[in-house]
Order: sequence, then C-alpha cells, then structure tokens
Amino acid sequence: MDPSMVEGLSSSGMFSGNPYFSAGFGLIGVGAVLAILRQGARRAADLTRRQILVTLEIPSKDKSYQWVLRWLSQQHQSTELISMNQNTGMKKFIKNATKPRQLAVETLFQQHDNGNVSAEFSFVPGPGKYFFKFQNCWIQADRVRETRMLDLTNGAPWETITLTTLNRDREVFQKILEKAQNQAMELQEGKTVIYTSVGPEWRPFGPPRKKRLLSSVVLDQNLADMIVTDVNGFIHNEQWYEQRGIPYRRGYLLYGPPGTGKTSFIQALAGELGYNICVLNLSERGHTDDRLNHLLTIAPERSIILLEDIDAAFTKNREKTDLSSSSVHLSMITFSGLLNALDGVSSPEERIIFMTTNHIDRLDPALIRPGRVDLKVYLGDATKYQIQTMFNRFYPEYPESLALEFSELLKDYSVSTAQLQGHFVLFKDSPYSALDNIDSLISSLPPPTLKD
Repeated sequence: MDPSMVEGLSSSGMFSGNPYFSAGFGLIGVGAVLAILRQGARRAADLTRRQILVTLEIPSKDKSYQWVLRWLSQQHQSTELISMNQNTGMKKFIKNATKPRQLAVETLFQQHDNGNVSAEFSFVPGPGKYFFKFQNCWIQADRVRETRMLDLTNGAPWETITLTTLNRDREVFQKILEKAQNQAMELQEGKTVIYTSVGPEWRPFGPPRKKRLLSSVVLDQNLADMIVTDVNGFIHNEQWYEQRGIPYRRGYLLYGPPGTGKTSFIQALAGELGYNICVLNLSERGHTDDRLNHLLTIAPERSIILLEDIDAAFTKNREKTDLSSSSVHLSMITFSGLLNALDGVSSPEERIIFMTTNHIDRLDPALIRPGRVDLKVYLGDATKYQIQTMFNRFYPEYPESLALEFSELLKDYSVSTAQLQGHFVLFKDSPYSALDNIDSLISSLPPPTLKD
C-alpha cells in the first residue's frame, strides 16, 4: 500500500476520533441552523406584520400634518379624562401607559375686544410613540424628527407622523383625516386666514383673524356694493366663462392716496365672501418667475391673492424699483414673468387677484390692461358722504346735524378716511369734543383747496 494513503487514513481517523474537532463541527452546524431559523423568523415576522398591520405616513410638508397633530393632542386629552374616570386599576394602568411621555407646546396669542392680550398654551405629542383608541381600534402614533434632514422651505427639521393599526381597520385612517380637517375648519369658522409665501408654498401667517365687517369700511356711495356685486358675479358664473372661452380669472386694481381704505376693504371683502387672503410680496428674497407661477397655481381654494403696492416692484419702464442704495434686488422676478403669471399660457384659472397702488401713473400699461386687471377702482380722499357716515357710526346716539356740521368744516380740505378714524378714536367718548378739536385735525392736512 502506498505510504501516503496510509498516512491519509491515519490522519482521517485521528480527526474523526478527536472529540474537540467533532464538537467544533457540531457548534458550526448549530450556529448555521440558528442563523437560518433567526432569519426565517425575521422574514416571517415582517411578512406577518405586512399582512396584519397597515401604516399611514404623514410628512410635515403635507397640509394635513398640522391638522393631524392638533387632533392627536385632543386624543391625548381625552385619554387623560378616561383614565381619571376609570375605577378598574388595570384599565387605568393601560390608559396611563398609552399617554405620550414627551410633549411639545404651541403658544397662541389672542387679542380680546377690550384690548387685552392673553396667551393660550396647547400641548401636542412630541417625538416618540404612544397608543390611543379611536372607534374601537387601537392605533400607534409615532412622531419622528429627522435632526439631520431639514425642510428647505423654512429650515425646520423634517418630521413625519406614522399611524399604525390592523389591516382590517385601514378605513379608520380616512375617518381620522376627516375628523382632523373638520376640527381645523371649525377653528377657522367665522375667521379669515392670512397666508404668506414661505419658499414654494403657502403657510398661515399667525392665527386666524376675526372677519372684518364690510360695513366697517366706508367707501364712497354705492362703491362697495359695485365691487361686491362684480366679485359675486364672477364667483357664480364659471360656466358662463367656459361657454365663451374666456379664462376664468379676474383681476382688480384699487388705487388712490394712502389711507383711503384699499387694504382694509379687501380684508372686509374676504370676510363677506368667506374667503381667505394670500399676501404675495414680489420683492421677497428667492422669488423667481417659476416660483411665482407655482404659488399662483397652488393658492388655497376660496382665497384672494393680494399684491400690495404693485408699483414698488417695477417702475413704468419695466425696471425693478431700487430696494437699497446699492440696487441689490433680492427677488429675481422679471416683468415678463409677472405678466405671464397673471395672463399667460400656464397662468392658473379660478383665481381672484387684487392689486393696490398709491401711484397708478407709475404702472406700465401692459400690467393693467384688460385680462390682467379687469376692474380699476379709485379710492380717493373722503367725500362728504363718507365723512358724515363715519361720524354717525362713531356716534350713533347723537343727532345727524352734528355730522353735517363736521363735514361742512372739512369741505375745503383733503382728508383720508384713516385720518378721520384716528380723530374719532381720539375723541371716541364725545362728538362735541371731536367738533371742538377739529382744528387739530385741520392743522395736519394740506392747505385747503376749492372743490366743485
């Protein structure tokens, strides 16, 4: 027999008879089996989770994020109430265990009719997981804040809320979103929301504001009714525009001296229509033609887009107005980009735009031609009608002869409604004091002019 074969057999016999070698092979085999079982169990658990559970992810960029967050805070409060009213120790323990352990605070300031300002603190669930019960369905809420990922629109950390429940209860997500939306709408009921552009999107600017009554802004006789009628005629005649191939959008220009009620009337008009206001600053840093068109396209429904002091953005020769001594312009909007956004191929429809200016002579005719501005309304200094109407509204319990006397003393002067309001507020307790001190108002006005 070959000596090498004898040596191989002897070596094989030596390893097979070695207990340590056999034990090592056994451990490797057991480890491999356990690894396979562990991986199989993990995959089985993932498969089971996908089949049994369903999740809904809500990113902070989505409009419903704040709605759901506030709604979750209400669920947290209701959980506390339930836990306080439970007599069974186990149920109380479960309810307490489901409450979030980390909270975040939202502070809102509210101004009351008497002028006082109060702060309202609202606690919302902070980052972390907790459980709550909704319509007999247990739901896990997980709020995650990505510290390494920022929302480019406002520089805030990127956040998500993930709701998890049983697959059979997936319909509950739709109900939660509807509940959250209804709750948000109730908070805005009877109020006007002011939106401002933050990067490429619209966001509420402060809390919703009380609707301003249309009667609180005194325009010249029948002027307010004419504008309201025109806007209502546009809102309720979409089919008329469609049948005639006319783009369904309308533009308004309110022009005149400062303090004549242009912005105030737009706020009151929004309250009358039940609309909100989107304030667009054309000089804002980072604005481009594409972003302007995008903002007009995604403006919230039932909203008025307001371009205040439109003459401050471009001069009559289509050049940008100097924003600083160095003529450095933060906005990159071009005049042609503005025109295309108002009345171009990609310009959105179902839109109401109001522009205001104190100097209509500075506006390029192309900007205010029909199709971009369909109705121009001049709001000038207070007329005799406005002076008397404002006087009677500030002092409704006194004879109208006082209002006539007050207006006669101002007949040769140019006075704005803002100046009149300031004078009436200063002497709000007595119309006689307003009359006796009218010289203080006259001294702040330009020299008298002869009026027809």
